[in-house]
Order: sequence, then C-alpha cells, then structure tokens
Amino acid sequence: MFPSEPPFNRVQFYLTAVYPCSYLPGREARSQVATPAHLISTDVYSQLIGAGFRRSGQFTYRPQCVGCQACVPVRVQVENFRPSRSQKRCQRRNQGLQVNLMPLTFVEKHYALYRKYQRMRHSGGGMDQDNADQYSQFLLASHVESSLVEFCEGDKLVMVSVVDKVMDGLSAVYTFFDPDYQKHSPGVYNVLWLIERARQVALPYVYLGYWIAESRKMSYKQQYQPLEGLIEGRWQALPDRDAV
Repeated sequence: MFPSEPPFNRVQFYLTAVYPCSYLPGREARSQVATPAHLISTDVYSQLIGAGFRRSGQFTYRPQCVGCQACVPVRVQVENFRPSRSQKRCQRRNQGLQVNLMPLTFVEKHYALYRKYQRMRHSGGGMDQDNADQYSQFLLASHVESSLVEFCEGDKLVMVSVVDKVMDGLSAVYTFFDPDYQKHSPGVYNVLWLIERARQVALPYVYLGYWIAESRKMSYKQQYQPLEGLIEGRWQALPDRDAV
C-alpha cells in the first residue's frame, strides 16, 4: 500500500485493544496506529491520510473495527465546491472576522478559549479537565506542517483551528470556538474558510476526517459537496443528501 523506501520502511503499524466507540453507542472500536511518531513527517503523513489515517497530536491512526465500516474518511473537492444558500449566509455573517495564521505555539488566550469550549460544549467528557500540558500534547505536538488559525472579531478571539498541510490538501485537525458565538455557525465558517484557503494555494482537497452516517455529530460533513469518501480502498463520490 505504501512506498518501501525510507522512512516508510521503518514505519510500523499495530492494532489497539478494543475500546468503547465514541460515536455509536453500544459499539466497540479498534484502531490501527502508525509508529514511531517522529517518522510521521509531512511526506509520510500525506501518504497515510490518502489511505484513511488521521492525526491527533502525535497519534496517527485509522479505524480498524471488526464487522463495522461506519467511519468513512472524507475530503472535499475544492475546485468544484459551490456553497449552498445557508453556507453563503454563514459566510456573510462572518465576513468581518480577522484571520491570523501562526505556528503551533502555546498562547494563553487560546488555552482559555479551549477550556471554555470544553466546559460548555463537552462537559463531563474528560477533556474539560485538560491542563496546559495536556492541551499542548493534544493540539501543539506535530511532526507535519501544521498551523494555528485564529479568528477574531476586533480584539475578541472567537475561534481557533489547527490545520495540517499535506501534499494534496489541507486537513482540519481540531477546531474550538467561543460558545457565545455559536449562533454565527463558526464551525461551518471554519470549513468554508479552509476550502477557500486551499483554493488560494492551489490544493485540490480539504480533508474533514471521518463521516459517520449514523452519527449526528459526524453526518454534517455531507453538506460540503462534492464530497469524496474512501470506500473499499478507493476515493469515490458520496451523495449529496444533507445540503440545504
């Protein structure tokens, strides 16, 4: 599946133990993990993401669940993307935001926003208790070409996104925002901004992680069309069922 020359010939893969699925209640999950982390450079990760892997901190993985293929890696075709009416309204609502790109660096106001986001959106999930070191390991540890993207309304920070750049696209790693700004659909705007940014730098895809039709938290990704999914080892078009 992957090239045999260095450093690919030193990358190893192992299966995790079974753990409860985070997205489908009552299901068990298992992941295939690529190691060691320091060999997962931008070139290597570009190959891995094309094969359905994702990065979380220095953890590069893809689902390998027995009897379940619900997690489908997806990517947006940038050249052919046209925003829907509701997405255009979202762009207009957020057009005044200032956007700053910066390296993966600990910034106190980012961490404060992250804590607020976790506390108000994911209370009890465990990450709402993350200290500064845990936050840094989760979002600021990377061996690939990664950036922080700040979205500000005047002096107020409203959203931060962690983005990877791979050989054929941009990959949305993680996004957190001010819950008080939620009525402006910041998560939607972040994806729209990523698509436009990829267009500006002539990259054909925006990788959005996994689409799970049965999970409301993950099914929204089908709104960004044309969308491709990696199914049975081949990237192919997914139907447009959720666009408005």
